[in-house]
Amino acid sequence: MKQSLLNEFVIIKSDKTTNVEKADAGLYDRLETDYGGFKGCEMVSCFEFKEDWSTWEMHPNGEEVIVLLSGSVQLILETQQGNKSIHLSEQGAFAIIPKNTWHTAKTNTPSRLLFITSGEGTQNKNV
Repeated sequence: MKQSLLNEFVIIKSDKTTNVEKADAGLYDRLETDYGGFKGCEMVSCFEFKEDWSTWEMHPNGEEVIVLLSGSVQLILETQQGNKSIHLSEQGAFAIIPKNTWHTAKTNTPSRLLFITSGEGTQNKNV
């Protein structure tokens, strides 16, 4: 079976070796238990979106890289100066989300994004 980031995520462990984890309902529990609370790890993942995200998220322990593979997405970052918008509309366009920055995404077209996430301590809140 071919590997695909749509079905499996790559975990870059703190020693910079990798594991492949199935993208299923138990993934985040496994990240907590099998990777020491995800300390020092990054996750490479891919998601498809057809509508706005329903939550904001924030990564307190590292930056997140978001790469547009297809479609068009507006990232909204919550800053001390107010919300900042980053529009990704060309294949390969990317944004680096600073650590401790709440962010969400808006789209009205099917879009695919690649994420490299420092996931330790990730927080979520409703939009």
